[in-house]
Amino acid sequence: MLHDLDNTLETLLRQELPAEMVAATQISFAAPDAESIGSRPAINLFLYDVRENLELRSGFESFERRGDGTAVRVRPAVRVDCSYLITFWPKETDGRSVPKDEHRYLGMVMKALLRYRKLPAELLQGDLAGQEPPLHTVSLQSGYLNSMGEFWQAMGGKPKVAINYTVTISVPVHGEGEIVPLVMESRLSTAG
Repeated sequence: MLHDLDNTLETLLRQELPAEMVAATQISFAAPDAESIGSRPAINLFLYDVRENLELRSGFESFERRGDGTAVRVRPAVRVDCSYLITFWPKETDGRSVPKDEHRYLGMVMKALLRYRKLPAELLQGDLAGQEPPLHTVSLQSGYLNSMGEFWQAMGGKPKVAINYTVTISVPVHGEGEIVPLVMESRLSTAG
């Protein structure tokens, strides 16, 4: 499912960003450092955290009636927050990057993502297609990183401007559901 989310986000950015930017840049999901990005300018979406969204946890089962006097007990999917750290890696000139280019391109990425509070259904890839409820996004929140400085130090690089972006997906973990009989009549008796 995570690769389907990566593919969905890449499709969204390729659709929403200016054509000249899409043609001149690559979209990468590698660790955010210059060596893994390559020589072309790149938009990097680094999936740094995947965790269950406990606020959206549901213990309620649903029952779907069938025509044969039975129903299927369907347990709810687990809601999972997938958090990305998005950076832009401009092409270096004379061994240095140009911060204005980095900020301009990252600003275009930010604008494209902020257009959607839910990922458009027609862009959802693979197992994400047709998910209910819709895939909600959260942009520009603090995310789950405690310290950006510590993050960049752990990555062995210099700090960069970054966007936190979280998408909540549904992960069906209970299979097809359990067939159960329906109650078709009730009887009331009185003790006499």
